[in-house]
Amino acid sequence: MTGLSRRRNRDVNTWPGFVDALATLLMVIIFLLMIFVVAQVYLGAALSGRDQALSDLTAQVNELTNLLSLERTNNQRMELELTQLTTELSNTSDQRDDLRDRAAALASQLSAAELSADEMEKKLLAALANLEEKEAELSTAREKADEQMADQESRIAELSALLASRAAELEDEKKLSTEAQAQVAALNQQMLALRQQLQKIEAALEVSERENEDKQAQIVNLGQRLNAALATKVAELQRYRSEFFGRLREVLGDRQDIRVVGDRFVFQSEVLFTSGSADLGEDGQEQLAKLGDTLKTISAEIPDDIDWVMRVDGHTDKVPIRNLKFASNWELSAARAISVVKFLIERGVPPNRLVAAGFGEYQPLDNRDDEIAYRRNRRIEFKITER
Repeated sequence: MTGLSRRRNRDVNTWPGFVDALATLLMVIIFLLMIFVVAQVYLGAALSGRDQALSDLTAQVNELTNLLSLERTNNQRMELELTQLTTELSNTSDQRDDLRDRAAALASQLSAAELSADEMEKKLLAALANLEEKEAELSTAREKADEQMADQESRIAELSALLASRAAELEDEKKLSTEAQAQVAALNQQMLALRQQLQKIEAALEVSERENEDKQAQIVNLGQRLNAALATKVAELQRYRSEFFGRLREVLGDRQDIRVVGDRFVFQSEVLFTSGSADLGEDGQEQLAKLGDTLKTISAEIPDDIDWVMRVDGHTDKVPIRNLKFASNWELSAARAISVVKFLIERGVPPNRLVAAGFGEYQPLDNRDDEIAYRRNRRIEFKITER
């Protein structure tokens, strides 16, 4: 009957696990879908930003093109002015030659008219000085025109390089925009596939939920039966525990240092051990022998399907221990519990029914700071409980 109940429990536990697995898979797919949606929104925003940047670059390229055209117009104007200045310089040279010819003619006329040499020289020097001033002015104007033309050519070269750089950036932005659009298309296809998978999983979940409703009634019924069986086992274990404590009280007699507290049988440490030691004394061994014999008798009557253990708890007072064998009260309490367990095993109690635990000074019965409280807190407790 017990084996059949366990098989039913295993069969029933399959469906909740299947439903949990499907629900987990649904959550994972929804999470991936959310990631794809966020990625698509992010790519859309990135594409929008790229388009805006592309528009800005196009506007800058147009502006640079206009500046280049304006610089070329200025260069043409400067070339025209340079041509005019060159023409004026040529005309001035011609005038200078004419003046020289006229000066020569005047010199011959003056010579013929018997003018004085000093007056002729002064007139010639004044005419030559005038010509030299005009030549200097024309040279200065030509040098300025050359400098302006060189600056214009340098500016045109810079604008051309900047225009080429902007064009390259514009081409890169176009390539990136194409790649981003391809990624968006791929993400859309993946989202469509995920939606189809999600629809299939939702359909499977609906089928599973309908089947789970049918199984739920069986689970509730089995749970009620299991709770009833556990309550029965607990009550049965309580009955054996009461019987054990009753027999143990009869065997040990009415002693002040051995008493029952709740569901525990308490031995004062002085009954079993000397101060600061984990070695059992003769009186302690005698008392534990009676306890072990009683426990063996009761354990033979407890059914095998009740999984019980005898827990041995060691407790100390809060006065720090002062010897080289134990570094703390916790180690002393654990060592005393282990000594009791080992003695009971020697008396024939099965090891799988015994548990040793040390609590040190951290579970006191009396929180006062006097010798009476310390004596109450130094104890070994025995408790029959479920594993």
